Amino acid sequence: MSPNTPIDLPRLLARRAFLSRLGFGFGAAALQSMMLGDVRGAGGGLLDTPVLNDASSLGGLAGLPHHAPRIKRVIFLYMSGGPSQLETFDYKPELDRLDGQAMPDSFTAGQPIAQLQGQQLKVQGHLTKFKQYGNSGQWISDYLPHQASIADKLCIIRSMVTEQINHDPAHTFMNTGTALSGRPSMGSWITYGLGSECQDLPGFIVLSSFAGRNPQPISSRMWSSGFLPSRFQGVPFHSTGDTVHYIKNPAGVSVEQQEQLVRSINRLDQLGNKTWNNPEVDSRIAAYEMAFRMQASVPSLVDMSDESQKTLEAYGAKPGDGSFASNCLLARRMIERGVRFVQLYHRDWDHHGDLKKYMNICCGATDQPTKALLQDLEARGLLDETLVIWGGEFGRTPMFQGKGGPGRDHHIKGFSMWLAGGGIREGMSLGATDELGYNAVENVVHVRDLHATMLHLLGIDYRLLSVKYQGLDWRLTGVEPARVLEEVIS
Repeated sequence: MSPNTPIDLPRLLARRAFLSRLGFGFGAAALQSMMLGDVRGAGGGLLDTPVLNDASSLGGLAGLPHHAPRIKRVIFLYMSGGPSQLETFDYKPELDRLDGQAMPDSFTAGQPIAQLQGQQLKVQGHLTKFKQYGNSGQWISDYLPHQASIADKLCIIRSMVTEQINHDPAHTFMNTGTALSGRPSMGSWITYGLGSECQDLPGFIVLSSFAGRNPQPISSRMWSSGFLPSRFQGVPFHSTGDTVHYIKNPAGVSVEQQEQLVRSINRLDQLGNKTWNNPEVDSRIAAYEMAFRMQASVPSLVDMSDESQKTLEAYGAKPGDGSFASNCLLARRMIERGVRFVQLYHRDWDHHGDLKKYMNICCGATDQPTKALLQDLEARGLLDETLVIWGGEFGRTPMFQGKGGPGRDHHIKGFSMWLAGGGIREGMSLGATDELGYNAVENVVHVRDLHATMLHLLGIDYRLLSVKYQGLDWRLTGVEPARVLEEVIS
């Protein structure tokens, strides 16, 4: 077809539909930005030299970062299901003193409660012991001996609050800043703004693991790009089986044939998009290009034969077993290659009963590799430019809930998370809950504040990173006020 030939739109659409369905495994790759060596400027031409200090050279927005960043990347260790702060980081002696007694109405009257609504509420004391650790004297429970040993590296926030008391909306709120479905996730906002330094992997990658009672599903909208272009959505990697689904060539298709197919599809898309000017077509072009490059990069990423036995033992990792330990090691390897945002879901912290049993299982699966990840990042000079976040979508109640052994219900009025790494003060605590661990009462930290602080460390003014959608200037922090936690920034 010559440039002057009229476009037969129905036929071209049919051809594009056929090619997209043919796909040879690329259609589901839902991938990231164009590579550093193939970045397009505002006029559509290739940039011969990346623009320094401008995220557009990395596939992000011109004019970002807004200020000097303290970090380049984020690893979010997402404890899905809501770990109990009262068995991890929030020590309350009064809870033990009142164990088994009626929960004072002054704490719970008019408050949102999940499964305990309308039941007789009794105080549940700690189900383990706490000690102070490090020069900082951080209170950490016996369930987390490895994290306790690096207490002076952690900034523990004991006054987190959120707005959604059931899992799915609470996950949505933690990941997107709103309980409304269809909004961009935090990793998508970050890669949309800053792009990615990685040439042959997505800028936003998601891993998941399970050990315990109930592998609750996590909806893919938790890493969705929402109303942002789809190339900014998170890409799930699998630690067993095919690392990325549908990325391998089918039998009988050579690398050369695959490359020719990708180039042909992209030429057709580019031609059609001169008429349609659809940003999703640009996303598809980027996806095909990235998927083709990932065919070479992914096998080397997941091949851990170059890791020493000492490293594997430090993490407790057995490559290919799908464990949190192996995912932590993979996260470090991704960060080394320039991936911008890595999120590790460990799915089994919803302990309504048998809390002792399942805390042992979950902490046993996650505690050692968490410590190993921080120490490994530090040893390799990566921790100073990486923010590590640990926590779930909410916490657990100070009240007893029994299914089997003692457990705890969902709780949103006060729970714990921690931060570590670049730009974060080490060995400190921020905030506090009341004497029974019910309400956050000192230096209350909303999920929006956590998001604002993360963006700030990346060099983004959370008030300025916005997209007009449905008549509002939408941000990760929503349209309500948020604050940067200056007190935790070194």
